[in-house]
Amino acid sequence: MFLTRGFIDLTLDDVATHCGCSKSTLYKLVDSREQLIRSVVVHFFRRATEDVEREVAAATGARDRITAYLSAVGAALDVASDAFMADVNSHAAAREVYARNMRIATRRVSELVGEGVAAGEFRPVHAVFAADMAATMMVRIQRGAVRRELGLDDASAYRELAAILTAGLQA
Repeated sequence: MFLTRGFIDLTLDDVATHCGCSKSTLYKLVDSREQLIRSVVVHFFRRATEDVEREVAAATGARDRITAYLSAVGAALDVASDAFMADVNSHAAAREVYARNMRIATRRVSELVGEGVAAGEFRPVHAVFAADMAATMMVRIQRGAVRRELGLDDASAYRELAAILTAGLQA
């Protein structure tokens, strides 16, 4: 429900009706609507991270691991509607959860780049800068700017980002 409709306009009555329970049942799980929203967003990103890391673990070699990572991020975010992502960007607590996950993603890309440099698969580069560059594009993709301005869907944009990043890093 949250992923398809977003959450800014949802009431606890809407959620209770959708779940087939009473508001009092919801209040046994969370103290407020704000806490429910934060919990849903945290759960979404936690599950996305698990899915992404599963894909990375199955890949071998630095180039394939970065490609797997960025492609899996695109796939994980693709299940969320534009309304959900817009609400994440406009809601303070949800935006902070997203920002924290972007910092984690930036660190993870930096690790993957660093591993590739250490293994001699990538030329020596400033791994944190490469990761920050990737994160900047990830934010533009997530916010819909790439789709709106370039006509490139999110999954394709992540594949292009992976191709450009890994080609630029090749030893």
